[in-house]
Amino acid sequence: MQIIKIGENVYQLDNQIATVNLTPGRQVYQEKLIPYEDKEFRLWNPRRSKLAAAIINGLTIFPFKKNSNVLYLGASAGTTPSHISDICTDGKIYSVEFAPTMMREFLDVSQRRENLIPLLEDATHPLHYQHLVESVDIIYSDVAQAQQTKLFIDNFKLFAKENTIGIIMIKARSIDVTMNPNDVFKQEKRHLEESGLKILEEIKLDPYEKDHIAFICEKSF
Repeated sequence: MQIIKIGENVYQLDNQIATVNLTPGRQVYQEKLIPYEDKEFRLWNPRRSKLAAAIINGLTIFPFKKNSNVLYLGASAGTTPSHISDICTDGKIYSVEFAPTMMREFLDVSQRRENLIPLLEDATHPLHYQHLVESVDIIYSDVAQAQQTKLFIDNFKLFAKENTIGIIMIKARSIDVTMNPNDVFKQEKRHLEESGLKILEEIKLDPYEKDHIAFICEKSF
């Protein structure tokens, strides 16, 4: 097996990617665990995690560091947050999820990962949790709803520092099912730029996620 380090606690294992397990012996979503020397790798499934799909599709900007603080919008049951938890071992991952059923599953994950901070909140109302979240290094958004770009912008304005990196996963069909997905992507990119964000990288997530694109951005001024 060929193992290549491609980021902070992120490795390529032959043709797959993995993170170093923060909680050895424990799975989050039935992912395969691979012990190797003094580490245990958790395979990172691109069909279960859009961030993994972006990495495999050639993402070059990967801002996650050992001590990064992250605001994660749309934490769901914790699949991708758990891998970010493996990476940002000395940081905090403020994890916003609106659905109580998803949050119950997320709590099972966060109980064993002290850097995951669960917030049962609505990401469209960031003022409601402003008192719970500090300024962060990375804002990551994966919320499949019509106002997904607006809520990302609102959170960015509230919690970003000067050098904060934003990552938003756009699902075209959640914005307008009648429009060509590429036209939706152009429209949402324009919204991001008009709000004062500069697009640093964009990457489509096919074949792992149909009609999705990742935009990586920062403040443009």
